[in-house]
Amino acid sequence: MTAAVVLLAGSAAGGAYLVGRSPDDAPAAVAAVSSASTPSAPAGRSEEPEVHLDAELADALAPLADGADVSVAVLDTDSGAGAAYGDGTYDAASIVKVDILAALLLRAQDEDRELSGAEQAYAEAMIQRSDNTSATELLKVIGGEDGLDAANVRLGLTGTDAAHAWGLTQTTAADQVRLLEAVSGDDSELSAASRAYLTGLMGQVEADQRWGVSAAGTDAVLKNGWMPRTTTGLWDVNSIGRVASGGHTVLVAVLSRGHATKEAGIALVESVAKAAVDVTGAAAASG
Repeated sequence: MTAAVVLLAGSAAGGAYLVGRSPDDAPAAVAAVSSASTPSAPAGRSEEPEVHLDAELADALAPLADGADVSVAVLDTDSGAGAAYGDGTYDAASIVKVDILAALLLRAQDEDRELSGAEQAYAEAMIQRSDNTSATELLKVIGGEDGLDAANVRLGLTGTDAAHAWGLTQTTAADQVRLLEAVSGDDSELSAASRAYLTGLMGQVEADQRWGVSAAGTDAVLKNGWMPRTTTGLWDVNSIGRVASGGHTVLVAVLSRGHATKEAGIALVESVAKAAVDVTGAAAASG
């Protein structure tokens, strides 16, 4: 985000509460990361054959990660080729705003209604500008962190734990790809109209926020998150979205932390996203 973020200690979880314009502003990362298997299909969804390329992805990322604390999951929805690297949980920062809007749309569907004018205004500001106040207001509408957790059960997320200080919601790269499947795939609790609305907003984020997974393809539909941690001064930098590459539609989520600057984090996230999409593209081409 372009505006400063105020982090106030004292949330129910003992973390920071994000106030004002988004928590978002980062590759000097720290800590090690291990390879993990591609997530299985969420309960309640039909499971399609997938080509798992975890080892190939780990090899591709070895020279890029080099001790960075980063995790990525990728899925080619056309070929079924998927891979994951890293199995830890990360602060969601502003990528959680996609989740919040998905939960709001589920609630509106359940109530058989359209979003109100105020809800639409908040949704547009939250996704397109990554506005923090809008996210806080919509989190209230959906029932707070408990409401978000309940929605995530329906969306097939198994490793995400919502927080009142929503930027500190804990999530995994694998769960973020599951969310992207729910947001943009046909097999979803979200209606076609809800999916079209959400992805439409993700395709219209402000120009200065169109970094991250967009580096891995064209026609990007995405949401980014960036947040400095007050305890360390280091940055969380995340990017999730859908891109077109090699004639295929690819879902990719990159989560990272420990960056000295936002710009360094962006550089790492983009290089990791490119490598992940290249791995699934190569598998599709050879298959």
